[in-house]
Amino acid sequence: MSAISPIKESEESVQRAGPKLLLPLDPLLTLAVIGLGICSVITIGVTTRVNPTGNPHYFIERQAIYLSLGFVLMLVLSRIDYGLLRRLKYWIYGALLLILLAVLAIGSSTLGSTRAISLPLFSFQSSEIGKVLSVLFVSALIVDRTRRLHDSRTTALVIALMLIPTMLVIAEPDIGSSLVYLAIAIVVLFVAGAPWRHFAALGALTAIALTIVLVGAPLMGVHVLSKYQEERLTGFLNTTHVESRESERLKYQQLQAKIAIGAGRQTGLAHVGAAQSGFVPFAESDFIFAAVGEQHGFAGAALVLALYALLIWRGMRILTMSRDLFGALIAAGVVAMLMCQVFVNVGVAVGIMPDTGITLPLMSYGGSSVIATMLAIGLLQSIYVRARSAEAGKGRVLRW
Repeated sequence: MSAISPIKESEESVQRAGPKLLLPLDPLLTLAVIGLGICSVITIGVTTRVNPTGNPHYFIERQAIYLSLGFVLMLVLSRIDYGLLRRLKYWIYGALLLILLAVLAIGSSTLGSTRAISLPLFSFQSSEIGKVLSVLFVSALIVDRTRRLHDSRTTALVIALMLIPTMLVIAEPDIGSSLVYLAIAIVVLFVAGAPWRHFAALGALTAIALTIVLVGAPLMGVHVLSKYQEERLTGFLNTTHVESRESERLKYQQLQAKIAIGAGRQTGLAHVGAAQSGFVPFAESDFIFAAVGEQHGFAGAALVLALYALLIWRGMRILTMSRDLFGALIAAGVVAMLMCQVFVNVGVAVGIMPDTGITLPLMSYGGSSVIATMLAIGLLQSIYVRARSAEAGKGRVLRW
């Protein structure tokens, strides 16, 4: 007979399993975050060496602060049970609408857009934080209506509720972020198991709406979108035809970005290039991928894209690890948010997407974008930690 009774053996097993509740973060996801943060600081440091403030370290210091603060918030959120947020879905939705309305009411205008609220130490861009709130709200709403998911009214309700913040974001105007809001809703519905016929109907309605807005209404003398917004959406299709000074500026941005990327060749320029000289507008934010390509060439651009691939793969893997549907839908929403931003931002830089003014997650300069992305990744880490804890409680080890 064993010297240890079954009861004592069980108690020892519990004691061994206890410390596993304080599990580490997903190592590969954390590696991708740190890697992108380092790439961001290096790229911004070189790009903004000469800037209007006169301090060559101004942008790099602030970006380092944003990344550090975001990392701390990610750690804090990873230790919070994401399941508790499901009960707060209507409060989350109310906060989402409130911060978007606040920008329209008291936000400061920059380059014709009202996207941020100016605070003493930084500018708060509500549409960035709103992306994370949208993920939480849509995920909680769909989980509560799981049994009625095949009812078209559920899909219609989700889309209708998400169209409200989307229209508020378009009113700023911020077309790029509005695309992310819609992508989150569509992907979360898809992962939840909404029928294909619902997506076919949404696709048909979207095609009809775009045809009316971009073609039908202008022919009748009604412009739903401003001339500026129309040119941003369609200008990349014909880079040689210039309709206005604004159209010329938008096409100039994308043309200079492509020149900068091409100039980098395999390993980057050894001298000052277009991005560092100011020929590429917003090279530290919207067009930072052009700066990466110019400074580090194909090798640097490939490294950044590989880190994004690792980030997105871990998000999809965490989706499959989740212990419940709510966690899986949150992971799906975060992955949709990241994929949409990366695809559009890089697509704009290489000239295959319209210039919508969307940031590259963790790379572009800006506190709101960095912190919102870190919060989203904190949700992924929370799902990972709870999944590992659940498996550890059963005496199993969850594979990567």
